[in-house]
Amino acid sequence: MAKDAAENAAERGAARASVWLGDEGRRRRGGGQPSGLDRERITEAAVRLLDAEGLAKFSMRRLAAELNVTAMSVYWYVDTKDDLLELALDAVFGELRLPDPDAGEDWRDQLRALAAEYRALLVRHPWASPLVGRFLNIGPRNLAFARVVQHIIRRTGMPAHRITSAIVAVFQFVYGYGTIEGHFYTRVADTGQTPDGFYEQALRTVSEVPETGEFLQESKDIMAARGGSTVAEMLDRDFSYALDLLIAGIEAMVERA
Repeated sequence: MAKDAAENAAERGAARASVWLGDEGRRRRGGGQPSGLDRERITEAAVRLLDAEGLAKFSMRRLAAELNVTAMSVYWYVDTKDDLLELALDAVFGELRLPDPDAGEDWRDQLRALAAEYRALLVRHPWASPLVGRFLNIGPRNLAFARVVQHIIRRTGMPAHRITSAIVAVFQFVYGYGTIEGHFYTRVADTGQTPDGFYEQALRTVSEVPETGEFLQESKDIMAARGGSTVAEMLDRDFSYALDLLIAGIEAMVERA
């Protein structure tokens, strides 16, 4: 209880729109800087902990234990847990391999590559997707990603008043796909099975129930035509073709405009 009270006290009154919009709270604190710590090290540890245990179990006390320091030592560098989560989110966006939109490559290839990078990021870090909707996403790595997205979509020939719609169509799709895929792999890991084993067991279970079994029979030809001998192959095929449909839609709208 005492630890909870200390953590809550540290959080109270410190909330702000974004950790990137000022650092007054840390500068106001008294006392010397804890030795052996810095924001980069703390953020790296937070990412590792989030990857290992997920967002629901993450706490400043748990992070402090991982770093072998007190929770208040961590609060010297960040005002709130949200600040640290925002830093962690921007840090993983630094993993994205961003194409050069001015390199003269076809915008379609660059869009496919960037969409694949974003999808993989969301699958590697399932905790990131709920945070994307929580924060302003104005960290330096996130802004670098957003700028490249905007530059590539501009090169499609879409009129200016349709640029944001095209960005939403592609990257909200990728966000949804990567989020669901990440949740799937998390659940599979919790069961201790392989993705293929989990999928096959789910199919067997569903086929034994009359209502869902009937649906599976109705969908049998679609599933067969889908192709792919593994879950990963099926997911990749669905993603690639869905992305091609969106690219074709952009091409059609540019021609219409």
